[in-house]
Amino acid sequence: MSDRFFSEVPIEGPVVELAGSEAHHLAHVLRAEPGRRVVLFDGLGAEYDAVVEWIGRRAVRVRVEGRREGAREWPLRVSLAVALPKGERQRWLVEKCVELGLARLVPLRTARSAAEPTDAALARLRRAVVEASKQCGRNRLMRIDPPRQWLEWAATAPARCCRLIAQPGGTDSGAWLPTGPAPTAALAENARAENAPREVDVQLAVGPEGGWTDEELAAARASGWRSVDLGPTILRVETAAVAMVAQLAAEWRLRR
Repeated sequence: MSDRFFSEVPIEGPVVELAGSEAHHLAHVLRAEPGRRVVLFDGLGAEYDAVVEWIGRRAVRVRVEGRREGAREWPLRVSLAVALPKGERQRWLVEKCVELGLARLVPLRTARSAAEPTDAALARLRRAVVEASKQCGRNRLMRIDPPRQWLEWAATAPARCCRLIAQPGGTDSGAWLPTGPAPTAALAENARAENAPREVDVQLAVGPEGGWTDEELAAARASGWRSVDLGPTILRVETAAVAMVAQLAAEWRLRR
């Protein structure tokens, strides 16, 4: 498979100029020469076969030879709202969510949040989205939203939406077990119906390591969130987040 490179501008014409880290990697790390074949994507859903035409010190020009749509996205439109952990654990969480097919990540501010989602931190995470997308073959970038307050986010949802919040001892404690009343089972069946919308919204929420406060849980209940227990052990934030996304992906694929 050809190496994949990300174009920061939409690919609309026959010639694309790569700059920044993508050009540096192609020209100075891979030491590419004119004639090398590559695959481009711009995060909007398609990928492009291309060939290197010219290599400069800070830019690389490639010629597009073909376009194809990539069918690698879920028909479920899944968002994860999460109180980010500290340090490099944030990057690991983002990488795995990209690989699993998450559409959107919303950094949360909660009463017990351990890390402040600064502009610089979010910029690093958005770069991690690009790198993970190059590796896993996704052509549509996972979106990382600006930070939101949980009490505000909990009350905001589309009309057609399944909302699940991770909480030890949750009232729907068997929701993720194959033999239990999985909340996404009916969702998967409905999404396959002939008259169903092409996309269905699913919102997941994972709180901070110190847990949700009573006020935050009450806000979730008042807005129709279903609490789910992820197992008998207490999971770290990034583990709980990936577990929720992975279980949803597995349930969807089993019911396709």
